Amino acid sequence: MKQFIKALPKVELHLHIEGTLEPELMFELAQRNGVEIPFQSCDEIRAAYNFHNLQSFLDIYYQGADVLIHEQDFFDLTWAYLLRCQQDNVLHTEIFFDPQTHTDRGISFDTAINGIHRALEQAKLELGISSKLIMCFLRHLDETSAFETLRQALPHKDKIIGVGLDSSELGHPPQKFERVFQRAIEHGFITVAHAGEEGPASNIQDSLELLKITRIDHGVRCTEDRALVEQLVENRTPLTVCPLSNIKLKVFDEMGQHNIVELMRQGLCVTINSDDPAYFGGYMNDNFLAVAGAHPMSETEIAQFTLNAIEASFIGEDEKARLNRITREYLANNA
Repeated sequence: MKQFIKALPKVELHLHIEGTLEPELMFELAQRNGVEIPFQSCDEIRAAYNFHNLQSFLDIYYQGADVLIHEQDFFDLTWAYLLRCQQDNVLHTEIFFDPQTHTDRGISFDTAINGIHRALEQAKLELGISSKLIMCFLRHLDETSAFETLRQALPHKDKIIGVGLDSSELGHPPQKFERVFQRAIEHGFITVAHAGEEGPASNIQDSLELLKITRIDHGVRCTEDRALVEQLVENRTPLTVCPLSNIKLKVFDEMGQHNIVELMRQGLCVTINSDDPAYFGGYMNDNFLAVAGAHPMSETEIAQFTLNAIEASFIGEDEKARLNRITREYLANNA
């Protein structure tokens, strides 16, 4: 099963590029840019990755981002992640970036997106990995800041396919961003949002109704509302679930308690993703292996996570058909 998972074609739909900043690169960029960080070694950084909730993670996440200053830094960060995609046989990835994390500390929107975009374009040519870029609003900041971020994004519409909503879910309901999401839709952006991770199932329903989202990032607390689950099944509304992240942030105590396999067997369009893999202990293969290790599944069920992700992706129908064919041929030859 381990070899089957490692070679299985994969599609990732929930990945924060700032969350791929490995300790080694953090140290390298801190030294290159003359940035002081409160750690003396990579081991010390990893020891700090013992989170008790989402906010304890976010505190160190934003601190780590301080080393990202120049366009080349954002390129190097993104390229390192894309090499992990190649290693884990990720054929397509749709990544989030958080402009406000950088613009609020004086780094221009252009600097961040141009470095990320350049790496994504190079990966298409050199690694054969396709990608889409989604810009997230930080929900702990105010609506005015989100509108300003949207304004800064408009010259880069050719690089950004959608907008999302991340950061602290508690205390920052979807209603707070209804107007800015409406404006983003008017500008032609697809919309997604984090909901139902640390917040209640009602956040999922509100995100669907108020923000007009096309897929739900996380969404594991949908099981609190049976009618909502039935709605998600009927509409094939995707959930971009992040198993290792959910354990690290105490959404579930252990992988055996995670509901991702149960949700899949109920007919939901659930997918496996790595979220912030440098902080949560694993990229795509690690997440697939962790789920399979705690929940006995057939190869067909494991491959269904990839087929769901292809269905839920923002690529064209021809490319979806190509990736479906690759995945089904792999399953037929290896099951």
